[in-house]
Amino acid sequence: MLIVFKLLGSIALLIYGMKVMSEALQKMAGPQLRHLLGAMTTNRFSGVLTGALVTVAVQSSAATTVMTVSFVNAALLTLAQAISIIMGANIGTTMSAWIMSAGFSFNVTMLVWPAFLAGIILIQTGKHRYVGDFLFGLSFLLFALGMLKETGIEMDLASKPAVVAFFAQFKTNYGTILLFLLIGSILTAMVQSSAALMAITMVLCSTGAITIFQGIALVMGENIGTTVTANLAAMSANTQARRTAMAHLLFNLFGVLWVLIFFFPFVRFVCGLVGLDPTADSQSPTQLSFALAAFHTAFNLINTAILIWFIPQIEKLVCWIIKPRKAEQEDEFRLQFINSGIMKTPEISVLQAQKEIAVFGVQMQKMLDMVKELWETEGDDAFAKLFDRIKKYEDESDKMENEIGKYLGQVSDAHLSDDTKEKIRGMNREIGELESIGDSCFNLARILQRKRDKKVHFDDDQWGGVVQMQELVKGAMARMNELLQGRKEEFTIEQSAEFERRINEKRNTLKQQSLADVDNRVYSYDNGTVYMDLVNELEKVGDYVLNVAEARLGQEAITNAD
Repeated sequence: MLIVFKLLGSIALLIYGMKVMSEALQKMAGPQLRHLLGAMTTNRFSGVLTGALVTVAVQSSAATTVMTVSFVNAALLTLAQAISIIMGANIGTTMSAWIMSAGFSFNVTMLVWPAFLAGIILIQTGKHRYVGDFLFGLSFLLFALGMLKETGIEMDLASKPAVVAFFAQFKTNYGTILLFLLIGSILTAMVQSSAALMAITMVLCSTGAITIFQGIALVMGENIGTTVTANLAAMSANTQARRTAMAHLLFNLFGVLWVLIFFFPFVRFVCGLVGLDPTADSQSPTQLSFALAAFHTAFNLINTAILIWFIPQIEKLVCWIIKPRKAEQEDEFRLQFINSGIMKTPEISVLQAQKEIAVFGVQMQKMLDMVKELWETEGDDAFAKLFDRIKKYEDESDKMENEIGKYLGQVSDAHLSDDTKEKIRGMNREIGELESIGDSCFNLARILQRKRDKKVHFDDDQWGGVVQMQELVKGAMARMNELLQGRKEEFTIEQSAEFERRINEKRNTLKQQSLADVDNRVYSYDNGTVYMDLVNELEKVGDYVLNVAEARLGQEAITNAD
């Protein structure tokens, strides 16, 4: 029982070490990874290279594939780009297998203690703490590998008659290969860590419990089981994201199919690369672990070399398999880019939220345009329909603020870098101000309804003043949307502040003119009140627009000349 607990504990520690190390690497390289994924996918070959490099950097193909699904969900990558990145991720993940095979070839625990010491010093001092987290995760990983190796030796399964008899009943034929492939798929899907099952496979092979043929069948199953992570992450995402996850599954299924056709010759070829005789009675544990790593690498390299020429066909196939949901085809409220299901990489989830906030800004721009259309509407029925549409947009703005806020709250629960925490604080302010824009636009519609009910008529000068205010606010809002959709490093607050200054000046000029016109009996007091209510509400929209720009750029509030 002690040996069993040591085995299970070592696997748990291995999974934890991989998780801590991957998260630390993502925090250290989060912005760079995002830019790398966006910039280095100009063609299928650069996409494969990018996927491989990112996976080697974060030491997790699951993180890369979920990240890629998130990017497709946020419309930052096309489906074709994502497919090439996932192919590269499958190549990059083979690095983990080589690290593990090295752990089975020499005593890696001697590297653990200095890494633990350096890691805790960096974490406690606060300087380079993400490097400390990485060293801590790496230490756990190496320690777990050392424990697995020792546990495998202690288990000595090859000398246990019951174990030998159990595995001896599985003859080396296609039936056994298919069975072990299925077991590998199920276990990897359950554990959601192909690295953990790779370590178990190496232990079983190195102790003589299973043959290299059965071990390689388990590795093939791991390649299918690991696609479950991305498919689970994409379940609540949009159609393109679900298609990306499906492409990952199809890629690995195709690889498994062609390997099954040439299984025994291919295994003998791979074993020959590391100098292993797969049929020998006595085999070196080191060579066995290297043979598993070599198979994993050869499998993904050859699979990518074949399928890289068929990315357009794969794209068409997944589009045929995954149809858009009915809700996505209907004109109803729903978030376009963020879903609570994609939370594997919280640093990347912030991008999805920013994309959704950009949509929020565009919605508010449409709402302001509808207000202008409302004051130009003649018939009562047409006015009522447009008023109801504006009311619907106002309700949706409340829902968008609530849903994006909840999503940002979920992301905030994860371990985040200080930079990402600051971004989330700014984004919470952005959605609050955008919702206020929606409220003000609806207030403008209500003022216009009051104007209609009271049969208030504006003269040309009044209409001219309202139009001028609306045009200034529209310009400020267009600038705001450029900010929300672009990289904030490319913008400054000055242009938004200039719009706000001009809006305030125009409001003050119109206010003074209105007071003079009421005194001179140019129009009635009621008329002037409705007129200035419109002007003041438009000025409020300008304030909220500036607040969004400040939040996006991380600026302190600018004092408005109210």
